[in-house]
Amino acid sequence: MDAAYVSADDIRDHFSKAMSAMYQQEVPQYGTLLSLVERVNRDVLADDADLARSLEASDELARLSVERHGAIRVGLPEELALLRRMFAVMGMYPVGYYDLAAAGVPVHSTAFRPVDDDALRRNPFRVFTSLLRLELIENAALREQAREILSHREIVTPEAQALIARCEAQGGLNAADAEAFVQAALDTFRWHHDATVDRATYDRLHQEHRLIADVVSFHGPHINHLTPRTLDIDAVQQQMPSVGIDPKAVIEGPPRRCCPILLRQTSFKALEETITFADSVAGHHTARFGEIEQRGVALTQKGRALYDQLLAQSRQLPAAQDNATHQAQLAEVFQAFPDDLDTLRREGLAFFHYYAAPDAKVSLPEHIDAETLEALVDQGVLFCQPMIYEDFLPVSAAGIFQSNLGGEERDEYASQANQAQFEHDLGADVIDEIALYASREQASLDAALAVLKGRC
Repeated sequence: MDAAYVSADDIRDHFSKAMSAMYQQEVPQYGTLLSLVERVNRDVLADDADLARSLEASDELARLSVERHGAIRVGLPEELALLRRMFAVMGMYPVGYYDLAAAGVPVHSTAFRPVDDDALRRNPFRVFTSLLRLELIENAALREQAREILSHREIVTPEAQALIARCEAQGGLNAADAEAFVQAALDTFRWHHDATVDRATYDRLHQEHRLIADVVSFHGPHINHLTPRTLDIDAVQQQMPSVGIDPKAVIEGPPRRCCPILLRQTSFKALEETITFADSVAGHHTARFGEIEQRGVALTQKGRALYDQLLAQSRQLPAAQDNATHQAQLAEVFQAFPDDLDTLRREGLAFFHYYAAPDAKVSLPEHIDAETLEALVDQGVLFCQPMIYEDFLPVSAAGIFQSNLGGEERDEYASQANQAQFEHDLGADVIDEIALYASREQASLDAALAVLKGRC
């Protein structure tokens, strides 16, 4: 890239901080949440020196305070394709396909995020982006009305569209254009108190599904939550009431473990916000909420299969009404999942970064097989660090959505996933997250071995 252009990483970092500031103004409880998470993280690091050293050694500590993910919902394929181009300016690409319709929510989704190690260390900002599946609205007249309403809105300002096109044409943006892009792009995600539909239309959409009303009735895909990362989600969940925040009943995802895996999430309940309908009638809308996440190690295909098996097993148990009971049930089932890093790595259940030990010298054979690799690790020649899971869990996402949309489930939305249609609407293939983790692990191992060979 031309040196005169601002890096995509810098643009993403600027944008994520600007969005966080905007959302804090729009949802004051988000600021309270940030303060709580910062305090819990500080306490965890003070109490666990080994964790602090591990995070610092893997460059994970610096990113912790800026780490966020947001979530938006769009209504039309054209909107999804345009946002793909917008996020590309910030070095964010579609990773993973999520079928939430199978869990009773009429959307399918991807996560726009950075994909390489350097970019993730700089700022791992992600936006979970869902496309409304209009074909799942059974009422044909309502379905076409929703499509017609959506066709009249423009979710990205002309200025932002011009800057996206300029970036694509010249391969980057200069400092002035990058600043203008960030400010123009923020407008896409801003909250608007004025609805684009009258009260009667809103009510019909709302009766079909609250999420449909949220997507169709407004000027654009307002950010519906921003999520900071904590090192102890259980502590945050317990302390939320003490700062005036009402958490959802249970923490989504795997149970608390010595070696966290994948993703755990909780949230506070959605705000009831005053809006004005197009026919000047005053009303209320409930959609935006706060969320917190704790990220663990990314799992291999084998690890995910075991996780999915145990999760399915846990969901056969009676539904727990409180988090303590829910977590105890999960923990009992998940005893079958190894809970130490060495076993996770040796059994091929999780992904790791490999590093050459400082000053280590060893004669390496031409071909490094699994046995040789284990010997190098056992000898302390190679160090291993768990690879952070950067993605999402569809069951957890649906659980968060449902808990903040009235807890409703619509079995009639359950359907076959349609990744091919989603990618057609997106205008690109989504990146397979498991393959991405595997390539990053292999690249780290190749680099570590190259360092060792260079010392001989």
